Amino acid sequence: MGDRALSRRGFLAASAAAGLGMTALSGCGGDSDGGSSSGTTTIEWWNISTTQPTKSVWAGLAKKFEAQNPKVKLKIVQLENDAYKSKMTALTASGKLPDIFHTWGGGVLQQQVDAGLVEDLTDRTKPWVDGLLPVAKQPYLLDDKVYGIPFDIGMIGFWYNKALFEKAGISEPPTTWGGFLEAVSKLKSKKITPIALAGKEKWPGMYYWAYLAMRTAGVDALSKAADDKDFTGAGFVQAGQHLKDLVGLQPFQKGFLGAAYSTPTGQAATVGNGKAAMELMGQWAPVVEADAGKGLGADLGFFPFPAVEGGKGAITEVFGGGGGHALRKGAPQAAVDFLKFFASETTDLELVKKTHTLPVVPGAEKALSDPNTKSVQAQLKAATGFQLYLDQAYAPAVGQEINDSVAALIAGSKSPAQVTQAITKTAKEEQ
Repeated sequence: MGDRALSRRGFLAASAAAGLGMTALSGCGGDSDGGSSSGTTTIEWWNISTTQPTKSVWAGLAKKFEAQNPKVKLKIVQLENDAYKSKMTALTASGKLPDIFHTWGGGVLQQQVDAGLVEDLTDRTKPWVDGLLPVAKQPYLLDDKVYGIPFDIGMIGFWYNKALFEKAGISEPPTTWGGFLEAVSKLKSKKITPIALAGKEKWPGMYYWAYLAMRTAGVDALSKAADDKDFTGAGFVQAGQHLKDLVGLQPFQKGFLGAAYSTPTGQAATVGNGKAAMELMGQWAPVVEADAGKGLGADLGFFPFPAVEGGKGAITEVFGGGGGHALRKGAPQAAVDFLKFFASETTDLELVKKTHTLPVVPGAEKALSDPNTKSVQAQLKAATGFQLYLDQAYAPAVGQEINDSVAALIAGSKSPAQVTQAITKTAKEEQ
């Protein structure tokens, strides 16, 4: 999905808009193999694992790899999600990417590949890459070539507080949109904040519009809209109207428009501290809720995004993706060795046990113990359709417009039709 014909010009414009000067980009990637006079190779590894316990687990894995490879030094750079995306846009414009960098695949990775900045891993990762789960590898396969190696796979859904649901008289999680709105009303009637939202960061709000578009127009309509560069169809407008109906119930916490995701007063902490009943988030949610707040323990539950009455989509069609690593063009062999180490069953077992990621190596599935993680995995396995995150599936400018326009809808400054018109305008301009 996304526009395959884009050059680095789009990245240059985006980085200028982000206010990121080229002076901030030095020392990253390039033609050097990171070697030193002592014979040590330094590998720069950029990721978004800034919360505990993942941050410490990954640091421990880096030390373990260094111990096994004494002539390799890993330099870790960790950034919050939005900061990472902005910095990577600027780095791509500069033509210098880190040796190893986080990727979600899809249209963003495609643009980096089209710009000649990403290493083709097809030959360099045989045969061990064949042992990874096919669905986890899919976002990183472009033109049947491997450009990234997954370490996680999952889906977006509602994480909820069972105790607060019980207090509001909600016996079962809703399976329809009408039932969901009713549940929101029941929670409000008991003076319980129904939903926490990080309005400041925009991408969490996009999840609602994306899922509603899948449920009303159908999952195939999203790929067709990208190909046709036209998001003005009735199903997409209806998705915005459904979201407007939800916003009209005032379901979010006070100050949500200025709230971040993982800060002590943000979306995850609000749910983790029992101050809101739900959040729409990925499989990483429990870890961040416990890191930013207290965590809900046995009171935490998970349910899929409800079906929309009369819509073309199904509740078994899921929205999500996973995390992966890609390499800059010309990265040293030590970087490939690290990808192999990170994709091993031994490493995956540690990630599943300690950070509750979903396994990408089949042999690591035996480490699953958390009931919510098992629930996510079961729904992924039973999925009848899959849609990658829209701000990754599409070209960066289109993904950003979706995030911005949906945020404007939630804030009340754009109508459902204006959202689809703005996305379509950006998609056409990207030709």
